[in-house]
Amino acid sequence: MKKIIPFIVLIVLIASCKSYNTSPTINNGNDSALVENDTVSISSDETDYEIIIIEPGFNAWLASTARPRGFHSQRWLENRNAMLVQAWNQRNLQPYTYDPNLYEVRIDYDTRTDYGYEVNYKLYNYFLYFQLKYKQQLTSIIPRI
Repeated sequence: MKKIIPFIVLIVLIASCKSYNTSPTINNGNDSALVENDTVSISSDETDYEIIIIEPGFNAWLASTARPRGFHSQRWLENRNAMLVQAWNQRNLQPYTYDPNLYEVRIDYDTRTDYGYEVNYKLYNYFLYFQLKYKQQLTSIIPRI
């Protein structure tokens, strides 16, 4: 009996050591639909500027949670975006301090350029979404809806 108990314990331990896939992927052949639904192209009819954001969930968040168009003025959005872009770019230049996977690319935003309301609206809302989703605070202004 003393020899059987350690053997049973050993078999139970081996049987319980199963590898689990922690991130199961369900693929119904809709890879292009996923990219299309999660890609937001920010462009303006008045200008030739365009920003492309590929962020899962942003499009749905923009439609359901963000403040409606016209809530903020274009000047207000431009002022906020100038501060947020500056903070973003500072973090982009410090990959050892801030996660380089979050701040992969530098944003080229010129405050003297009129990008139009739509570009500023979506860029500002992307910054809000980014800060809330990844628990980041780019400026001293607390992100809230």
